Amino acid sequence: MWTRWAGAAVAAAALGLGTGSSLAAPPAPTNEYTIGPEDILDVTVWNNAGLSRTVPVRPDGKISLPLLDDVQAAGVTPKQLKADLTRRLAKFIASPEVSVIVREIRSRKVAVLGEVRKPGRYDVGSRASVLDAIALAGGFNDFARRSKMVILRVEGSTVTRIPCDYDKVVSDGQLETFLLRPGDTLIVP
Repeated sequence: MWTRWAGAAVAAAALGLGTGSSLAAPPAPTNEYTIGPEDILDVTVWNNAGLSRTVPVRPDGKISLPLLDDVQAAGVTPKQLKADLTRRLAKFIASPEVSVIVREIRSRKVAVLGEVRKPGRYDVGSRASVLDAIALAGGFNDFARRSKMVILRVEGSTVTRIPCDYDKVVSDGQLETFLLRPGDTLIVP
């Protein structure tokens, strides 16, 4: 499974670009899921129904819990969040037993805009290429300029524009070079 930062590094390296900014959280190990905005989490504190609840990850990446207020959840793995919650709750409860379960994955979305049949936001799996996104959007319209596509990637306060020539991607077999990350926007002029 790829992390949300791997796609940027691959595309940036292929295009000779830097990533543009430092990331707020360090990347998780490549074999573990990283929590993202809009995911739904079950946070359970054993023997404490008042603290246990199902919570959405807000767009700012935080969750709200009793006693702890706002806690950063996006950008970390469920294990890392569990450890953080256990440490924070230890101030209020003796030896808290916490579990964090990702109930629904809603953070893996990309937007496809412009000259496609069904522009919109689409859920993607662990790996999605530009071709996958175009297929989800129903393919190109008749007037699409395939050689002028652009991937917009937001990292912190920086927006990176990654040019993408569809015909070159398909003819050269560069599918791995143009993997999309959750939150990316593909523009087809």
